[in-house]
Amino acid sequence: MARALGRSPATSEGGKAWGGRFRHKTNRLVESFTVSVAVDRRLYAYDIQGSIAHCKTLGKARVLTASETKVIVRGLESVKVELDRGRFRFTPQDEDIHMAIERRLTELIGPLGGKLHTGRSRNDQVALDIRLYLRDQLSQLLAHLENFQRVLVAKGKANRTVAMPGYTHLQRAQPVLFTHHLLAYVEMIERDKGRFRDAAVRLNVMPLGSGALAGTNYPVDRLFTAGLLGFPAVTQNSLDAVSDRDFMIEVASALSITMMHLSRLSEELILWSSQEFQFVELPDAFCTGSSMMPQKKNPDVPELVRGKTGRVYGHLINLLTTLKALPLSYNRDLQEDKPALFDALDTVVASVEVLTELMRRLTVNRDVLKQAVQGGGMLATEVADYLVTRGVPFREAHAITGRLVRAALDQGRELTDFSLEELRTFSERIEKGLFARLTVTAAIDRKSQIGGTARTRVDQRIKELERMLS
Repeated sequence: MARALGRSPATSEGGKAWGGRFRHKTNRLVESFTVSVAVDRRLYAYDIQGSIAHCKTLGKARVLTASETKVIVRGLESVKVELDRGRFRFTPQDEDIHMAIERRLTELIGPLGGKLHTGRSRNDQVALDIRLYLRDQLSQLLAHLENFQRVLVAKGKANRTVAMPGYTHLQRAQPVLFTHHLLAYVEMIERDKGRFRDAAVRLNVMPLGSGALAGTNYPVDRLFTAGLLGFPAVTQNSLDAVSDRDFMIEVASALSITMMHLSRLSEELILWSSQEFQFVELPDAFCTGSSMMPQKKNPDVPELVRGKTGRVYGHLINLLTTLKALPLSYNRDLQEDKPALFDALDTVVASVEVLTELMRRLTVNRDVLKQAVQGGGMLATEVADYLVTRGVPFREAHAITGRLVRAALDQGRELTDFSLEELRTFSERIEKGLFARLTVTAAIDRKSQIGGTARTRVDQRIKELERMLS
């Protein structure tokens, strides 16, 4: 463990950095219960990055000499090399990654390593590390999301002429382009990216220099430290800085919304690949079979994404619950923030990556979709809208079309099966021009306003998205 300056490990409780005040060693159950190094070790690169910046700031403030600063920085760089190469040896006494690094630094450079923590608390150190980590992770997540969008756009472009039933209440409603349906998820992901970018702005504020809760007694230049670490601003209240986890909750909330979108797509893939729909074929490499029923091809990937969504939601509730009753400033409860955040991030990244590759290899069953848009009354709205163009108030047009649909159901016919004479028994306003509108293509292409499913609009949106994502 890191030595208190001027002491040997034997003079403090078990070599703990904080052990001078205690007469007795920490109970082994407490050590096991409170240790977090298995979770927070992923922060090591950010902890060292922050420590180097802190060391240089202490040097600028002349708390450390230029020579001491160089030795400590070189020592930290050596520790990072050991961690990068998997040669770092953790000890049972390492409480967390921060103390493990300081302990190893002191082993390498001697008692001088104990000077690194001058003017710093683990409270502001941890707050810094998490912000550095999240800033990096959100950048990577945004890249994964953009790649997912590109695959959805490409899949849509490859099937740009394919029509499918559009649904409300899971009942066939009106025909839409399959591409239009996929691009709906591109829009969802674009909003997700916006939320992560917004969160990145608010988390990009440096807390180091806040000390344990009240600031520091040393003349450290926090703006200098922020510049070294690429932060555009520093926190303005030390109590808030060490206890603030709003940025983690905001990220967890955005992750939950993203998982909700992935789960909706997964649900549709599960439905569409079933024998009842057969709209798409999932790639064999992304499915499993049954240990009992040889014919089965199970959509395990979308099912697991759907299942993991609740797990990410749970992490958001975990963070909210942890923070809801904490008095200022730091409390050890906050140790529990990282498992929730890390697992939520890992789950979303893994889900995005696997769905991206699944969608890249997805097969669209065009013949099945072509058949699915035939009949079923999906052109009924076209009849009602036609009557409106003939001067019939919409509510009356809706009622007339409803009676026509009822007659078709009773007679086992489609709307397109009726002759002009038969149609005119429902309304004398109907002329032969109606028949030109009673096709799937016509129904789709008439939706040509911004955001509609018309082929011209969808083609235009594909071009816009390709430019945006290029």
